[in-house]
Amino acid sequence: MSATGGTTMVRLLVRAAGEPPVDTPRLPAREAARRELTKPRYHENDPNLLERALNRFWDWVGGLFDAASGAAPGGALGLVAIAVFVLALIAALWWRLGTPKRAVSTVGTVFDDRPRSAAEHRATAEAHATAGRWTQAVQERMRAIVRSLEERALLDPRPGRTADEAAAEAGRPLPGHADRLRTAAREFDDVTYGGRTANESAYHRLRDLDTDLERTKPDLSALAQRPTVDATAPGAAE
Repeated sequence: MSATGGTTMVRLLVRAAGEPPVDTPRLPAREAARRELTKPRYHENDPNLLERALNRFWDWVGGLFDAASGAAPGGALGLVAIAVFVLALIAALWWRLGTPKRAVSTVGTVFDDRPRSAAEHRATAEAHATAGRWTQAVQERMRAIVRSLEERALLDPRPGRTADEAAAEAGRPLPGHADRLRTAAREFDDVTYGGRTANESAYHRLRDLDTDLERTKPDLSALAQRPTVDATAPGAAE
């Protein structure tokens, strides 16, 4: 039986049953179905916007993982082995090199508040060290070193002096400690302006340097050759 004949037969049977025939065109039927499916009762259990976004995200992550596992030797197990190796390498580098050092963004002065004596700076440094505040202890011990050199007339008292300048100037009358002075200045700048955190060893190095400087006899010939500070220059003592 042909398709046309079958359709005619169905129509005849429907009419024989006393019911009207159903003969809705394709496009109106599609539109009617679309309107019916937009009714709220069909969407009561649909995921909300956040759930749909999360589902798409996890589908995306799953696709990445599937692609990576397909490309990696050994499939998913090989991908896990590679990830473990990379994490172990990062941990080893971190342990070997320590916390990444941030560059010093600003070179500031040694003193930032009211003038205090070297003894006062030392007492404050020891109080911070006792409390385990090593960054503050390093800062105060460096200030004690510079103030002590000023009190001994090995440095001219000068507001605005940086730690590097103090180390360079003090290295002339104290040549045996020039390298340690430069190291102390770098440590001071790192913790004060570079965002690094000092530790106990750094503080002990500065404390030992402070003690050794107190016991060292300066080179007086270098003091005689020291240039005179211009009182009108920026940063000169008032």
